This record gives sequence, structure tokens and C-alpha cells, in this order.
Amino acid sequence: MTAHSASAGPVTPVRVRTGGPKGDGDGSALLEHVLGWLLVVVIAMLVTRLGLF
Repeated sequence: MTAHSASAGPVTPVRVRTGGPKGDGDGSALLEHVLGWLLVVVIAMLVTRLGLF
């Protein structure tokens, strides 16, 4: 092992953004919450109509 290969290398940022929601307070969190619950209700209705539960 050489001295170069044993070095730490370039320093990377501690936290990298992945492109997810930024939470700017633009109301998208409320919309996401409502749509999530709507999905839960639709799946529950589908499951009960098909007699799976």
C-alpha cells in the first residue's frame, strides 16, 4: 500500500441533498398529508369491496 492510496482522499460534504421535498412551507406538506390519507381510504374501500378483509 502506498502513501497515496492510504490517504483520506477528497473531503465530502457532511449532508448531501437528494432532491426530496425541501419543506419550504408552501403548503405541499398539507397536500401530501391529505393525499396520503385519501390513498389509505381508497385502499380500504377496495379491500372491503373485494371481500379481502
